[in-house]
Amino acid sequence: MKVEELEKGFFGVFGRDGKPRIIRAPGRVNLIGEHTDYNDGFVLPIAIDRDIWMAARARSDDKVNLHDLRLNLFSSFSLSDIKRSEMEEEIWANYPKGVMHFLQEEGYRLKGMDIALYGDVPQEAGLSSSAAFEMVTAMTCQVINELDIDPIDMIKLCQRAENEFVGVNCGIMDQFISRLGRKDSALLLDCRDLTYEHVPLDLFKIIICDTRVKRGLVSSKYNTRREECNTATKLLSQHYLGVKALRDISPPQFEEAKDNLPEIVRKRCKHVVYENERTLKAVECLKKGDMEELGKAMSESHNSLRDDYEVSCPELDVMVEIASQVEGVIGARMTGAGFGGCTINLVEENRFEELIAAIEREYPQRTKLEPKIYICRAVNGAEEVRGK
Repeated sequence: MKVEELEKGFFGVFGRDGKPRIIRAPGRVNLIGEHTDYNDGFVLPIAIDRDIWMAARARSDDKVNLHDLRLNLFSSFSLSDIKRSEMEEEIWANYPKGVMHFLQEEGYRLKGMDIALYGDVPQEAGLSSSAAFEMVTAMTCQVINELDIDPIDMIKLCQRAENEFVGVNCGIMDQFISRLGRKDSALLLDCRDLTYEHVPLDLFKIIICDTRVKRGLVSSKYNTRREECNTATKLLSQHYLGVKALRDISPPQFEEAKDNLPEIVRKRCKHVVYENERTLKAVECLKKGDMEELGKAMSESHNSLRDDYEVSCPELDVMVEIASQVEGVIGARMTGAGFGGCTINLVEENRFEELIAAIEREYPQRTKLEPKIYICRAVNGAEEVRGK
């Protein structure tokens, strides 16, 4: 999306009485570390060059007007009376409403705004369009109202908006990477203490393959998986002191105690415990340039998500199987919450066209679905693109 095009769209809706500020926030893909974030574990996401953009201008009253230029959706509300929308055509507005609600609850004073937005983060594909929407809203509120908000506080607030206002019990990874991503890097995040490290990732093509199987977190089994992990934590805390989350269980401890867990809970626990190990291993592989071991970790991650966490689907499995047979593919796995969505593929710089050709040829034959393929790069997190 070009700034000039967004500005033109803004003027078409709200008139030319002053230039808008332009802000963007990226979606993300997770390289490895799936369903570990809400277990206080480790994740390795990447901010990708698929964004949600806002052009915003302050108003003299407390009214907020939102217009989605791509989908031609409109919502209007008062900052003094923010209510959760229940109507299907208005649910999309709950994301910015939630952010503004909690900003005000935290004591930040907001002005009314006219906002035109445009997004090219695929929705319901597991690339976190929701976190990008929340983060671009928070950054827009900061810019328009000249607020000083610590990045970590902004991340926590956006997560709270999704948890408590939208009603999705997500972890903190998506908001974190949307705010603090860095160009040509992945981000290792400790979801317990929120320490993080940028890990260079500039030697590969990042190919995201959308299965076109749509999933929505609110209606999925995502919350059920969280409950199963909480059950595992409670049971294991009876065996080991100091266990507050599955992050605290080592592989040897799991192996020792696994027979005391119900089968389903045991499988969920196994995935989380070993996924944390795989994530830390992947970081070391990237630093050492050990691509063979990185690929193995990604493959093991997918198999675990399929067999132990049971959040894959046949289409995701087919996509990964096709990619694993293509020369030059370092690693492939499902990414995101699952139940559909996308795979992430790390590919040698000069071999990505072979992967695309294989997916476009074989995936429709085996699934009767047409894939969407995104060639991505790692980018910076949320930022103002054009100021006053």
